Amino acid sequence: MFHFLVRILSPLALALIVFGASAARAEVPRATYGVTGEPTSIPYGWMDFCGRQPQECRQTALPAADLELSREAWTRLSEINRAVNAAIEPLSNLEHWGTIADHWDYPTDGKGDCKIYALQKRRLLMEMGFPRQALLMTIVRDKNDQGHAVLTARTSRGDFILDNLTDEVKPWDATVYRFVKRQSQQDPNVWVSIETRRRVGAR
Repeated sequence: MFHFLVRILSPLALALIVFGASAARAEVPRATYGVTGEPTSIPYGWMDFCGRQPQECRQTALPAADLELSREAWTRLSEINRAVNAAIEPLSNLEHWGTIADHWDYPTDGKGDCKIYALQKRRLLMEMGFPRQALLMTIVRDKNDQGHAVLTARTSRGDFILDNLTDEVKPWDATVYRFVKRQSQQDPNVWVSIETRRRVGAR
């Protein structure tokens, strides 16, 4: 039943009810920044998602903007990561949609794979007022070289990853992943490569 709460309650109310007390005491960490390269291919799943949800993709390009990572913002990131992970039942594309095609969507039935988790986190955080330019759908490869999707939060204290496989929001370079590409900060319909071996320090 919890996944229905994600859709019914406002994001802020959900966050405060479920995780507010403990997360409010969390220290705000610091990370490095991943270095992005040239524009690259757009994932098929994103293009298909845009075809079905055009209002989500017909977005005006905006200047790049990082999230100011205050204690409150860090609490919200952690809360939403945990809440969405708890709310959605993991299910592969084949089990869910009867296809191996890369299907991206919101959790309309409370089930889905990594893209569904990441899209829902992005949507809820934007509804809470987080800048779109700082919430970037990201493609990585795991330890077995399998594709996986996560949400990158680009902040004033570095790049952090919201992942359905862990409730801990981690610095991007503290994960086990090889980073491949992510959305451009200016335009969500432009994807850029990630230079995995290069990083810069947070301000």
